Amino acid sequence: MTSDTAVTSATASTFWCATLLLDGVPVPRVRLEVGADGRLARVTRDVAAAPGDLRLGAVVPGMADAHSHAFHRALRGRTHAHDSADDGDFWRWRAAMYRVAGALDPGRYQALARAVFAEMLVSGWTAVGEFHYVHHRADGSPYPTEHAMELALVAAAREVGIRLVLLDTCYLTAGIEAVGGGAGEPIGRPLAPEQRAFGDISAGAWLRRWRSLRAALGEDPDRRITLGAAVHSVRAVPAAAIREILAGLPADVPLHLHVSEQPQENADCLAAYGLTPTGLLDRLGVLDPRVSLVHATHLTDDDVALIGAAGATVVMCPTTEADLGDGIGRARDLARAGARIALGSDQNAVVDPFREMRDLEMGERLASGRRGRFAPAQVLEAATAHGYAALGLGSGRLGVGDLCDLVEVRTDTATTTGCAPDQLALVATAADVGRVVVHGAIVADRGRLVRPDDPTTSSDPATMLHDALALLDPGAHR
Repeated sequence: MTSDTAVTSATASTFWCATLLLDGVPVPRVRLEVGADGRLARVTRDVAAAPGDLRLGAVVPGMADAHSHAFHRALRGRTHAHDSADDGDFWRWRAAMYRVAGALDPGRYQALARAVFAEMLVSGWTAVGEFHYVHHRADGSPYPTEHAMELALVAAAREVGIRLVLLDTCYLTAGIEAVGGGAGEPIGRPLAPEQRAFGDISAGAWLRRWRSLRAALGEDPDRRITLGAAVHSVRAVPAAAIREILAGLPADVPLHLHVSEQPQENADCLAAYGLTPTGLLDRLGVLDPRVSLVHATHLTDDDVALIGAAGATVVMCPTTEADLGDGIGRARDLARAGARIALGSDQNAVVDPFREMRDLEMGERLASGRRGRFAPAQVLEAATAHGYAALGLGSGRLGVGDLCDLVEVRTDTATTTGCAPDQLALVATAADVGRVVVHGAIVADRGRLVRPDDPTTSSDPATMLHDALALLDPGAHR
């Protein structure tokens, strides 16, 4: 029997795992003791279950959805048919997304986010980084209640039990203008009418709102609800504003940005600044280990080297990048260069961490013509440890002192029967998830939320989604 060093704290609960994947390696008969703070107080290997232990089967660490737009879920199954075979692209999809954003208000947003977070939780995502930019009314005016939309997302996460890192996003312009004011530095085009709900006028105004939101949320030592920050992209935030944001944010706050999702973004940035988006961020001093670059699909060799040398994280969203026709990113090259790879669900057309892990590897196989580009342990690390680190939630490796977030994976289904435990990441699906643990408590079990505190609320994500979508479009969801 071996045991990690114990941390002195009152034990709130204990779990016994028949098999626990630690750093991707299956370890049999592991007992986890959870302190009253929801963190692991002791990890003991090769031990029999004790009376009172909650027995689990095969278990992986909690998985972090490092990039989500919850409201995009309303577009699932409704944007795939076009007038002709060649006119469906990212930009056409974006127009449909704007229409959904325009229909949101705090009540509708809370209902939709609650349903989406429930779907995430039962699928095995135990934490989510919500890249949030629908701040105001459709005309850009503020809601009477300060931070109404942000607090709607917070309330939704609390109701469901998922960890939320609210990546409040600065979004100022509709695109890059090659000729601008001040010393000739490029500025952005004014927001289009459908984008006014996203904007905060200036970087200074956004920083003031961000600080006010941070004060409203208060400190959360349990890390159930935390506030991060995001710059939407170099096309939505000019360089001068990025400088101001970087100077105004605390150094320990996770900072996320969309980067090089589309070739047009690269072309516009090169025309305006003479640099790729990654090159511009490097010049501005943005690139460092606390930064996560989302998508990063269309990178040059120099971009890859810059990101790797900075030790930044790249959050890839394989199901979204495939659905929108974005392309296949350079995940293997980035990892070799020194970047961490994390995963997200982005538009939530698919909510399944195992599908994101599998598609990360399959995209690499399609692009290279070779198998085994990432080992199963590496794709699991992308969904677990790297995702938690990108969201500022610690190591996510289930060591002593780490948050006790766990996902049980059933090994007796038609999908997983016969699978070696160390290869579950490339075989299982969301439908194979059994019990889900967040902060040392079971919050989901075989596709349904566990809600002992509120038995009157539906524990079925499908029902929650149906009701939420009906609020947005009553005639379409019956």
